[in-house]
Amino acid sequence: MEAICGANCEVCELYKNNKCKGCSKTKGCPFGKKCFIADYISIDGKEKYEEFKKELIKEFNDLKIDGLNKIDNLYPLNGSFVNLSYELPNGKKVKFLNDNESYLGNQIKLDDKYINKYFGLVCNMNFLLVCEYDEGGINPEILVYKKR
Repeated sequence: MEAICGANCEVCELYKNNKCKGCSKTKGCPFGKKCFIADYISIDGKEKYEEFKKELIKEFNDLKIDGLNKIDNLYPLNGSFVNLSYELPNGKKVKFLNDNESYLGNQIKLDDKYINKYFGLVCNMNFLLVCEYDEGGINPEILVYKKR
């Protein structure tokens, strides 16, 4: 099955394990909350969505974060994959995203062959978030949070 955004649901573990019913069947609410990607496509069409995605990619690349190579794509992601726990200065751990929402994002390995760190990029209509973490999402640290 193909999602409204073009993602192949057949390769997604959430779909395989029946934790996602697919956006076509749920009218753009695969995880319980309205998917902003499905909304965008249904209102403005797939071509405008692709233009919007290119704009987001440009915004990420314009941040010029040291060690982050130029990105060329963002992928639809479920919030549970990207909603990391960040440690605050007082020691408390908090999550800033919603597990049941959809986001666009990407994971990029740090451009340093001696360090095993990754950049996590996440966004929606309202914000850009870039964090850095160890393999497996361990010890995440927010580098940039920017309202759009």
